[in-house]
Amino acid sequence: MSITDILSLFGGLALFLYGMRLMGDGLKEGSSGTLKKVMESVTNNPFKAFLLGLGVTALIQSSTATIVITSGLVAAGIITLRQSLGIIVGANVGTTVTGQIIRLLDLDSSAVGWLNLFKPSTLAPIALIIGIVLIMGLKVRNGRMIGNIAIGFGILFTGLINMTTAVDTLSESGAFEVLLNSLSGNPFMGYTVGAVVSFILQSSSATIGILQAFSASGHLTFKAVYAVIAGVFLGDCLTTAIVCWIGTETAAKRVGLINVLFNLCKTVLSLAAVLLLHRFGFLDGIWERTVDSGGIANTNTLYNLGSALVLLPFLGLFEKAGKHFLPEKPKTVNPYQEKLDALNPVFFDSPALALRSCYDLLLTMFTTARENVERSFALVRKYDPQVVKDIDRDEEYVDQMADRLSNYLAQLSGVVKADYHVAIMNQYFKDFVEFERLSDLAVDIAEEAEDISLDGNGLPEIILQELDVLHDLLEEVMDNTYEAFRSRDLDAAARIEPLEEVVDNMVISMKEHHLKHLADGKYTVYSGTAYVNILGFAERISDMCSNIGLATVARVKPIEDHEYEMNLLSGRNEEFNEQYAEARKKYFGKLHTLEDKE
Repeated sequence: MSITDILSLFGGLALFLYGMRLMGDGLKEGSSGTLKKVMESVTNNPFKAFLLGLGVTALIQSSTATIVITSGLVAAGIITLRQSLGIIVGANVGTTVTGQIIRLLDLDSSAVGWLNLFKPSTLAPIALIIGIVLIMGLKVRNGRMIGNIAIGFGILFTGLINMTTAVDTLSESGAFEVLLNSLSGNPFMGYTVGAVVSFILQSSSATIGILQAFSASGHLTFKAVYAVIAGVFLGDCLTTAIVCWIGTETAAKRVGLINVLFNLCKTVLSLAAVLLLHRFGFLDGIWERTVDSGGIANTNTLYNLGSALVLLPFLGLFEKAGKHFLPEKPKTVNPYQEKLDALNPVFFDSPALALRSCYDLLLTMFTTARENVERSFALVRKYDPQVVKDIDRDEEYVDQMADRLSNYLAQLSGVVKADYHVAIMNQYFKDFVEFERLSDLAVDIAEEAEDISLDGNGLPEIILQELDVLHDLLEEVMDNTYEAFRSRDLDAAARIEPLEEVVDNMVISMKEHHLKHLADGKYTVYSGTAYVNILGFAERISDMCSNIGLATVARVKPIEDHEYEMNLLSGRNEEFNEQYAEARKKYFGKLHTLEDKE
């Protein structure tokens, strides 16, 4: 044994771990949209939830990621704690798929024909070639993502081959044989080794893979590895629990705790079953026999699958235990706390889930800000201090949502890679600023309404009716803005621009009419100034709605905002001209009717 052999072993381990991470990251990024739909479809049927957890984990190659995402979905209220239990059990079984893939090492080197394609020494270069061609050669949709998955797969197998080669050399060392024999004679040590290594590597799949590579030495016996495999369960679930615990609410922490409790029960069941079967002689044929990569994979799968089948009927007890050890905290006063909690860092590995939480909060921000605008306009006609308090309260909620969203998007931007996810983030960065400003303007209008009320004389009915017309126009603008953002509706986004132009024209006309009324002495300069300010705020509201619509268009069509506006306003767009003419006729007609009655 030389230093070269040791370096080769750890170098192979480094390649194996990096390949697993690269492949897993690519799979999670590419499947995050599907993952969200699948996870949300969970019903109260534990078996269906079990199958979903198994399938998702087999897809993304990480039980930790599946359970952490599940904890985030529970915290966000998308699924219940009871619905998550089957997913937890299924994820623990799904993680064994990686070991079954690695068992391809067992294929006989003398195999011929199509079987040779499944040998690691063949799969590794094929995967690497496919990956580099997709990344550097072909320009196809999601080519870089698929290429990273293929390269990760190739690096994983290259590292595995290097580890196996190094182990073959190290197996000739007497120290190596002593180490393996110590595991055979001390199940507790084997259990501890499995738990510690799995905890350090933060992956049960990686730990099982290393054990499979060591099996190539021909010195690993079943009595030496059964306890190591059982220990892997504990180390992996502790890592998951820590991730679920950091910076999350009680609901998410319960998922991590229940996963630990489940794995502890699974460990007890597995070890008890092995020891009882050995005591009664059922394992005599394999107890001293050496195990290969396939034997380790099968043992891991049997442990997990058998425990799952035994423990599935008792999931209700795990739920009760989770609630007992982590009772509910007192309910928060903030009615939007659930939306805020949904901005969970555990979703960073699945950008579609993280962006969906951002979308839900943004929609809440807009509806809250819009409701404040409605209240503020009503105050101009009938001032009510209690309504002002409601506006101030909800304005504070909108500010909290904006602050949380800003920080979350900033953190998310460091992990988002796919172009379509980046486009969504760019839209959301623009929109949350406009939504916050919209709420600020509602407060500004409320303050002007208070000044009009304090003046004592108020505004004449004709002015209030004109303001009602402008408010109706703003309502239509905000209706289209809501649809544009909610449904990514380009038609609704396009309808904002002609309406916004009519708002600008109407504000100019109403200001001119205001000067005439002011000269006639129908109200004081003090109230008149407040009224002009309100008109300016109304114009700014329509401008912000325009910006929101432009952000929606830019997400779908990568064009400059100013270029889009110029094309609409230059007169070259017939649809814009028709909508503008129709809106102007409708709302200016209402103004002219009021003037005729005056």
